[in-house]
Amino acid sequence: MPQDDRTSGFFDRYSERFNAIYGSRDNVFWNYIDKHFRRSMRLRFEAVLEECAPGDGKTALDVGCGPGHYMVALIRQGLKHVHGLDLAPRMLGIARQLATEAGVIDKCSFETVDFLELDEDTRYDYVILMGFMDYVQDPMPVVQKAMRVASGKVMFSFPVSKGFLAWQRKIRYKSKCPLYLYDEKQLHALFSGIEGWKYSLRGCARDYFVVLEKTV
Repeated sequence: MPQDDRTSGFFDRYSERFNAIYGSRDNVFWNYIDKHFRRSMRLRFEAVLEECAPGDGKTALDVGCGPGHYMVALIRQGLKHVHGLDLAPRMLGIARQLATEAGVIDKCSFETVDFLELDEDTRYDYVILMGFMDYVQDPMPVVQKAMRVASGKVMFSFPVSKGFLAWQRKIRYKSKCPLYLYDEKQLHALFSGIEGWKYSLRGCARDYFVVLEKTV
């Protein structure tokens, strides 16, 4: 499995609070925390929407879809269908509810499955892995799997290993679930030399945002 059992259990328990990050909160303290410490979540959300051009019946796979905010936004942007994966059942329950309330449930599907065990018969124009690689010990099998099921682009976020926010996350997650952080050298080594694909890497607050795009 790419993710430790503690990871899925943690996010299953954390589902309601995690979902609230994307919405408004009345608590002044949490509003401050979300604005200053979770800025990368907003930036990578915007970056994914920019990369996923609609039209021509395009589809997406959201790996670790959580409460489904990417899924709803992508359908509203014009994608034909989005399939969401998550190992936390409560997260998928929230995602289904959100898609239903948004009126896009007929264009969404959901599955509780380990990404590495996902059936490869279906291919997607866009494969999205936001906030997923943080909890993957060995990234290469996940990268290879994503390329096999993508027909256009794959988007990743990787947490930055240096700085105050990285230190803060290490402390916060120490007793919760495994956390894996990266620097640019590691990521260039991971993505360099992949035949038939080109990659771009840029900073995104406490994350790196990486796009793999098929060239052949």
